[in-house]
Amino acid sequence: MKVDPYLFFDGRCDEAIEFYESALSAKVQMLMRYKQCPEPSAKFAPEMMDKVMHASLRIGESSVMLSDGHCTGKPSFSGFSISLTVASEAEADRVFGALAEGGKVGMPLGKTFFSPRFGMVTDRFGVGWMVIVQ
Repeated sequence: MKVDPYLFFDGRCDEAIEFYESALSAKVQMLMRYKQCPEPSAKFAPEMMDKVMHASLRIGESSVMLSDGHCTGKPSFSGFSISLTVASEAEADRVFGALAEGGKVGMPLGKTFFSPRFGMVTDRFGVGWMVIVQ
């Protein structure tokens, strides 16, 4: 069994992909736009045709799936955070700083009883992240 998060950005998926490529060195594994839907009976509003129907990003050893969903406006993420384990304190500092750009720090990155570096941040899209050095 495997669990991969699937995030819906309500029209901001291209922006999110670009951000995660820069902030997390994410690599696009797959990207399909609504206009590329192989199902001939699928009907989408004209303004959705260039939006992302499905994408998959590789972040380190993990995958995160993304979509523009129904393009209804501002994305909404609550009730979860994505935990990001990094190899070093320097990498934690870099990644945390990148995710915090345009976002909001919930718990500043610092030493805890369980890690030399741990912090919580909500990125500019509202996705919660916990950055930890194991």
